[in-house]
Amino acid sequence: MEASTRTDRLTRNNGAREYEVGVAVPLWLPGERTRSQALADSELGAVDSRLAAARWRIAGSVREAWWAVQTARQDVQSARARLAAAEALAADVARRLRAGDLARADLNQAEGAVASALADLAANVAAEAAAAQNLRSLTGAVVAAGLSSVAEPEPSPAASLPADHPAAREIADKAETLRRSLALAQAQRRANPDLTLLTTRDRGAAGESYGQTITLGVRIPFGSEDRNRAKQATAAADLAEAEAALAVEQQRLTSELESSRARVAAARAALQAAERRAQLARETKGFIDKSFRAGETDLPSRLRVELEAAEAERQAARAAIELSHAISIWRQALGLLPQ
Repeated sequence: MEASTRTDRLTRNNGAREYEVGVAVPLWLPGERTRSQALADSELGAVDSRLAAARWRIAGSVREAWWAVQTARQDVQSARARLAAAEALAADVARRLRAGDLARADLNQAEGAVASALADLAANVAAEAAAAQNLRSLTGAVVAAGLSSVAEPEPSPAASLPADHPAAREIADKAETLRRSLALAQAQRRANPDLTLLTTRDRGAAGESYGQTITLGVRIPFGSEDRNRAKQATAAADLAEAEAALAVEQQRLTSELESSRARVAAARAALQAAERRAQLARETKGFIDKSFRAGETDLPSRLRVELEAAEAERQAARAAIELSHAISIWRQALGLLPQ
């Protein structure tokens, strides 16, 4: 929008007056409007993909924090079971001490096992509190103590990297935006011409009547090709960088998917071995317990077997959670949100 006035009041003051008001409208270059709209649509799609990728990354952090809480809670449960077993054994030793079957040193060893179990429980409770606080900082909610650690549905072993994976889609949409930006820069080879419409109202001297004219003009700028060529080169370089980043990201995601699938297989094998060890440890504990009650096994051996059985049970429980955790990581690698 432009406006101007002209007068001879400061010179001859003959009453000459002129008023001019106009508007200048830039004109689209060939193909510029269509490519501008395409770029705007691509930018909107890129915003959606960035939000989806952000949700996916947050989901990964929440998954890790969630399974850290489950592991810590399982350790607390194992420590409580160990403490209960140690207290029961100490009570049995105290009873047999009063009966004259065992020495005072045996009671000291049993009570030492109780103290060790108490210290282990305290350390695990502290670790659980820290893990729960970390999860709360991510979700903003307190995790209920009764929530189960059931695994998410296991994906199909043949599942491959999806084409709409949030991380790959984010970079792909960015590359598409840069591609359309380059197409727009190629259309904008020079500055836009202007269409100008002016109306002029003037008189030559005082006493004359005002006349009015209309002016229609086109202004075409020159000399902007070099600046626009530099803009095209920058857009082309950004596009090449984004396409290279997309290829690297797809390779990384594929490697993560294969790694997560192998981790699930390893976790399943580890769970089977841990469950077998726990079963054998329970059987051995039963044998040694009977032998100890019969006076055929000393207390140090009984305490050692008790500790080994508790550790085997803890490892089995941890292996079960690790399998669920590995399945969760597999789903994360596939770009799936938690269920």
